[in-house]
Amino acid sequence: MSARGLLSVVGTAVGGVIGLATPPPPDPDCVRELLAEIGMPAGETAEELTETVRTFQARAGLLTDGVAGPRTVHFLSRYVMDRRAYRLDLAA
Repeated sequence: MSARGLLSVVGTAVGGVIGLATPPPPDPDCVRELLAEIGMPAGETAEELTETVRTFQARAGLLTDGVAGPRTVHFLSRYVMDRRAYRLDLAA
């Protein structure tokens, strides 16, 4: 995922978490890339993406509605950033 894509997803999540105007939903392709980065490939169809989001939500202790809303995207972004940091620590 490009830095611009990650910033867009994170910005959407942060806007929703801190109560700014209702942010637009994140781009499904960005959500797919984030899920793939944490080892949860989402497939190509909307149904596969929804099911993968539900699985992620269940594992993260979130409401399992299958919607990649601000809270879900925030958690997903944090998992990706933590995973990247962990990989960087191992390389050092």
